Amino acid sequence: MMEPMTTTPQIINQRLGFIRAGLLGFLLTGLSLITQASEPQLTVTLTPELLSRISFETIGMTPHSEVIRLPGRVTLNEHRVARIGPSISGRVVEVRAVTGRQVKKGDVLASLNSTELSHAQADYLKAETQLGLQRLTAERARRLYREGIISEVTLREREAAFDEAEVEIHALSDQLGVMGMSPEAILKLQQHGHIDSTTLLTTTISGTVIERKISVGQIVEISDELFTVADLSSVWIAAEAPELDAHLVQVGSQVEARIPALPNELFIGQIVFVADTVKPETRTVTVRMAVDNSHRRLKPEMLADMMITRTSDSALTIPAQAVLRVEDHDQVFVQDAKDRVALRAVRLGETRAGRRQVLEGLITGDVIVVDGAFHLNNVRNLKDLE
Repeated sequence: MMEPMTTTPQIINQRLGFIRAGLLGFLLTGLSLITQASEPQLTVTLTPELLSRISFETIGMTPHSEVIRLPGRVTLNEHRVARIGPSISGRVVEVRAVTGRQVKKGDVLASLNSTELSHAQADYLKAETQLGLQRLTAERARRLYREGIISEVTLREREAAFDEAEVEIHALSDQLGVMGMSPEAILKLQQHGHIDSTTLLTTTISGTVIERKISVGQIVEISDELFTVADLSSVWIAAEAPELDAHLVQVGSQVEARIPALPNELFIGQIVFVADTVKPETRTVTVRMAVDNSHRRLKPEMLADMMITRTSDSALTIPAQAVLRVEDHDQVFVQDAKDRVALRAVRLGETRAGRRQVLEGLITGDVIVVDGAFHLNNVRNLKDLE
């Protein structure tokens, strides 16, 4: 007859220890499997199909350019603008030019009738008659002096009177010229003695009449601006540069501009003006570039974007399309074997001209994936899911 089994406390504790150790090992093994499954795969093996869909670049030091974009607008080239007003007060009797008309230098824009001009012409004719009389008097005085009839003092008085008459006629001739009479018209007045109170308002440059402030019957004064004529074959693009960037803009630098209204065109010109003072209200500096407009597609007051490119020292850069944003970090695929690439975190600067400066994570000579990086990342994510 078998004796009943007895269990001592020591044996019970030993068996419980074995059970705890087994459970702990099982849990650790399961946790290890879970951790391995959740870690992302950072490498991708390149199959022939993947190789056909990606391209590589060996990175190195390249000139790093900086583009400054300044909002602006198209303006008139002030060196090719004439604001035309009368040189004498009067009444408008005819207007020949209208807004938008093409005119050439010397073309008549309008005609005025001026009593002031007629009075000046009458004074000129009187002075011309007086000059003739003084000339005859001086010549007679010279003959009498040679014959000993008059003294030298009398002769000098007659000659001085003639000189004064000459000075006066020259002054009146200049006055008529200021009033708008041409030398030919003054000569005609002198020869025929016919007073004409009509004066012509002519353009001083060739261009387009862009503004007209005149009508028939209007009384105009010397201070009035009646027409604005502009040569639109060249225009300016004016912009405001922040004072912190103003030192990057220099007169003579070549710049580019884009016009939102003409999206498919790029306009190239030169900086012709950089203001010497900062506007205190906006903390900006006025900048102007000259642009050829012989095609006449640029219209004053069009909005524009001025782009100033400044090339700095060489820097390690990579194409912007090679960069992936993974888990809130910039990363790129770097080739670490002939048929394998690895995802590597990098620290990059701003994008300039399609490239980003490398601050950390890459060195000269690294080979990175440029085109197809996004597709490689999708393949990597798919393997993680599997």
